[in-house]
Amino acid sequence: MPNLLRIEHIEKNFGGIRALRDVSFTIEAGKVCALIGENGAGKSTLGKIIAGVERADSGALFLADQEYSPQNPLEAQRQGVAMIFQELDLFPNQSVAANLALGNLELMDKKQKLVNRRILEKAARPWLEKVGLNIGSDIPLGSLPIAHIQLVAIARALSMNTRLIVMDEPTSALTGEAAEILFSAIERLTAHGVTVVYVSHKMDEIFRIAHSIVVMRDGEYIGTRLKPETNVNEIISMMVGRSFETGSRRAAHTTEKNLLAVRDLNTKKLSGISFELNEGEVLGIAGLVGSGRTELGQALFGLDYVRRGEMTVRGRPYAPRSPRDAMKAGLGLIPEDRKKEGLFIQQSVSDNMAISIMEENQRLGFIRQEAVAARVTDMIGKTRLKTANARASVNTLSGGNQQKALVCRWLMVDPAIIFLDDPTRGVDVGAKEDIYEIIETLASRGKGILFVSSELPELLRCANRIMVLYDGRMAGIVDTQETDQQELMRLAMGYGTAKTPDKASGGSPTTTEAAGNGR
Repeated sequence: MPNLLRIEHIEKNFGGIRALRDVSFTIEAGKVCALIGENGAGKSTLGKIIAGVERADSGALFLADQEYSPQNPLEAQRQGVAMIFQELDLFPNQSVAANLALGNLELMDKKQKLVNRRILEKAARPWLEKVGLNIGSDIPLGSLPIAHIQLVAIARALSMNTRLIVMDEPTSALTGEAAEILFSAIERLTAHGVTVVYVSHKMDEIFRIAHSIVVMRDGEYIGTRLKPETNVNEIISMMVGRSFETGSRRAAHTTEKNLLAVRDLNTKKLSGISFELNEGEVLGIAGLVGSGRTELGQALFGLDYVRRGEMTVRGRPYAPRSPRDAMKAGLGLIPEDRKKEGLFIQQSVSDNMAISIMEENQRLGFIRQEAVAARVTDMIGKTRLKTANARASVNTLSGGNQQKALVCRWLMVDPAIIFLDDPTRGVDVGAKEDIYEIIETLASRGKGILFVSSELPELLRCANRIMVLYDGRMAGIVDTQETDQQELMRLAMGYGTAKTPDKASGGSPTTTEAAGNGR
């Protein structure tokens, strides 16, 4: 098929940061072009230029051989181009149907001067069904879980009369089942001649749905590979600029010393949760969206009221009433939504990292700036965080580097136990490897790590044991050496049984019935 989009010598600068440098390549019509690179490579910036969100400083775009220079997203939409953003640009206080219609030329009734909710909901229904959402279109968007909100964004893009859709990390918050619905939708789109530019860090997705793979690094175009003619290691090497092979699971560092014990923990969401965490152990936490993974971290960190149950830290009773209590006891939490719950997005990289150590670095109310700056600089180097300087606003960083800044905050506190809630979501493969290395280092130093992940392969790689949650209950705890993705998914869906070691260090296994088994 002919090329739909031609990109010629695109340049883009943000202040002193050069985001794109002389980028030129073509995208074939009716195909899926995967756009891949480390965080900060310029993928999202290029996608925004294509969708009219940003304007290039120089260079040109050609859509179906016609010069294409949208001044804004609405103008791009008029020419058949739409974008699904990683950080969703929707309105949580509006209804699902209103979110589909706002600014959508295809769903807006130009004859109606007032909003007709019945017509709006009727127009929205087929597009919600197309992405597998069986929900009322009149409910507030903000009342939905993040995975459903992502599907609404996809439905909105599909509802436009588009010939090119840019998807920026569209599965970052989706479960396996929801992702399958998206992949099916993409197949239907390309079968009807729609072109998809698919930005993702997930290699399994890229090698499943893409026809071609465009690699970028440090704002530059590195090359294009057809999927049948390349492999994962070549693509990663092109991304990072060096020979690269994905790592494998390393030796366990678990000792017999108990750090955390939880018995019959009950909250508004959780019921009967019991487990132990030893020094040097990485305990993975798996489960579908809504299973209680995030709520477990909130309960442990004093953010959620514990109705019943007992907890101990190093053998001492532990009942946190606030995050301050949790921190004093040696616990840390990296939340799932780094922007809403973790970072001070308008503050500097330094401020975001150093806020955790301000109290210990002040005297008579004055901050010891030199001491703080030295620790921040040291941590930036250790974690390979990419930033213009420590004073740069954290919102200028890529998603992966924002996550690293949050990780650095807790590394500076040095807690004995740290709860990582999906820390690699929306993070590129290079940054993922850096986070895996941090987890490995912490475990080797005797820290206890609770590691939530939506990606089963990384749990199998990083964790010693994996606790699977289903609908707020434990479906079982399994040893990573004795399980696989199929068993974990069965447990996460409420089927099957798991042999659960009594203690982190091993012990006599007992059989645990998964919640809902035998339905």
